[in-house]
Amino acid sequence: MENVREICVFAASSGRVGKQYMEAAYQLGQAFAAAGIACINGGGRDGLMRAVSDGTLDGGGRAVGIIPQFMVDNGWQYDSLSEIVVTADMHTRKQMMAQRADAVMALPGGCGTLEELLEIITWKQLGLFHKPIIILNVGGFYDHLLAMLKHCTDEQFMKRSHGNLWHVAADATDAMAILSAIDIKSDDIVESKY
Repeated sequence: MENVREICVFAASSGRVGKQYMEAAYQLGQAFAAAGIACINGGGRDGLMRAVSDGTLDGGGRAVGIIPQFMVDNGWQYDSLSEIVVTADMHTRKQMMAQRADAVMALPGGCGTLEELLEIITWKQLGLFHKPIIILNVGGFYDHLLAMLKHCTDEQFMKRSHGNLWHVAADATDAMAILSAIDIKSDDIVESKY
């Protein structure tokens, strides 16, 4: 993992989620700090975004928030981050997060998190993103989405090989072990969708 310096984390901004999700996010941040990896996320002040940032910061690591101006205008940014980058819009935010990241991890979340995860998978499928994607399936949260993606391959809306575009981890320890075991070059070999 010596080439992994920054990991982008997609995660919920809702603070109303269960304790198991908050703990999983915090533990992921702690794992980043222990490995000397900076956490990049959407810069939110609540929910799993804050928990993963707090875990990183409490462990002595760096947490970077990339957040669009309209969210700052609404006071949604987490001011305790090591660095806050303000973008013009959501599209620029996602592009910058992907460009900076050496890998992407997705914690549980709602529509925004799902949209970010599916977009980065699509970018990898199209050859626009070349780094590992790890889904943290905390408490089976992503079971239904993973079943839907399998259904897409079963019905030939996706090639079977495209099921290898992402990796699935149960928790932070598992995610870091998967990341350290990934052969970056072979992980980037993607069969054309056509």
